[in-house]
Amino acid sequence: MTDHKRINQITYACYSSNLRDGEQFIPEHVFSYQISGRLVYNDGEKEYIFNQGSFRLTRRNTLIKFNKIPPENGEYSNISVFMDQKTLKNLSMEYDYKATKSQYNEPVFHLPANDLLSGYIESLKPYDELDKPGNEVLKNIKLKELIVILLQTHPILKDVLFDFTEPGKIDLESFMTQNFRFNVSLERFAYLTGRSLSTFQRDFEKIFALSPRKWLQQKRLQEAYYLIKEKNANPSDIYLDVGFQDLSHFSFAFKKMFGLSPSRIV
Repeated sequence: MTDHKRINQITYACYSSNLRDGEQFIPEHVFSYQISGRLVYNDGEKEYIFNQGSFRLTRRNTLIKFNKIPPENGEYSNISVFMDQKTLKNLSMEYDYKATKSQYNEPVFHLPANDLLSGYIESLKPYDELDKPGNEVLKNIKLKELIVILLQTHPILKDVLFDFTEPGKIDLESFMTQNFRFNVSLERFAYLTGRSLSTFQRDFEKIFALSPRKWLQQKRLQEAYYLIKEKNANPSDIYLDVGFQDLSHFSFAFKKMFGLSPSRIV
């Protein structure tokens, strides 16, 4: 069973079964509280684990894979608040909040618990009341309240929340080699590397001598072959991890490239 309640900027999620896939691109800063269960993040280099009772902030423009794990005989549940750029820019102008050069490049932050954050979560518990028509002003106030609490309790986050710069042009080869497992659009890859789609495609072919789509499929299938052959991985356990959304499509593409179905690799 899955239950989502989206309240504009505020989302309550509840799962009674394990969910391995999710939104892999995080477009806005997200503050979350883990009510029950465990969340495992992977950004392609590092794993982050959030247990029951933990607070976290996920940075915008982040690629993340996650595994939502309910407790035994229980439900996974968390509440998240999305901090949109418009609200943050308005607060920046109103209170002269400005980012300096940030020394913190992590995609996600563990936030130590404190009374202010705990009290804020308590104030969000009447989810159904917040979701009623006419409560838009209240929800906007709750969003601003959160931002102020984060700044007071974790001042370093000013350099994260009020950094309004868009991704700059970065090294394409290293970025794609690290992030090819993320199943996001070419437009998203182009944006995250600081390029237009046409420039991304042109630069990509100069570097890899293949189109992005062909390179991505080959790279993902080569990774899958390695995991199955060398690590004895089960195809049904790894097709999502290497960037495929559908097991049947993965199996078809794998057989076309290697001449054998994934289950025949020994």
